[in-house]
Amino acid sequence: MKRNILAFGAHPDDIELGCAGTLRKFVKAGHNVYLCVLSEGQEAGDPKARRQEQEEATRRLGAKELIWGNWVDTRFEVTKQSVDFIESVVAKVRPYEIYCNYREDTHQDHRVLAQCLMSATRYNKRVLFYEDYTSLNFQPDIFVDVEDVLEDKLYVIKAFTSQVSRQFPSGQQMLEGTKAVANFRGFQAKVRYAEGFKAVRYLKLDFD
Repeated sequence: MKRNILAFGAHPDDIELGCAGTLRKFVKAGHNVYLCVLSEGQEAGDPKARRQEQEEATRRLGAKELIWGNWVDTRFEVTKQSVDFIESVVAKVRPYEIYCNYREDTHQDHRVLAQCLMSATRYNKRVLFYEDYTSLNFQPDIFVDVEDVLEDKLYVIKAFTSQVSRQFPSGQQMLEGTKAVANFRGFQAKVRYAEGFKAVRYLKLDFD
């Protein structure tokens, strides 16, 4: 059965860093992947360039559709309007599973999006948080083996040229960090590379 999978991200590259491997596995299995990016991330680069990078990453991932929220970077708010928008996207896509930024995070937009999403998806049966490099106290309880799609994930992330080339104060590189996190989560999951998720709600539906 072909299923619809929906991933939310506060900014361009959030989704890809957190769960591009898992989403790529869904695409390769023949399912429909939808991305909803709430802002253009204009506080971390030229918004036009970041929008183009997100569109290219979506193409590389093989997602069916990219939905923009047109929210303002660093100015997300928990409002009825925000919750209603997320609900409208969920109603349109009718997803089997939903992925989103983790609620404990050093970036205020990630926290706000997670809070809005928890309200908007209160009736959805499968909702999971992914981790970003700004996540705090992230202890996954669900893992996905991504060894077979790790190179695909890195290829997707390379679409974000302006971010991959950034010089972070820590001296870390985005691609190196992505692979290191996948290796660590793989160690926890007893495989080589994995992505980890924290379930808001996860109803077991498959018994095949």
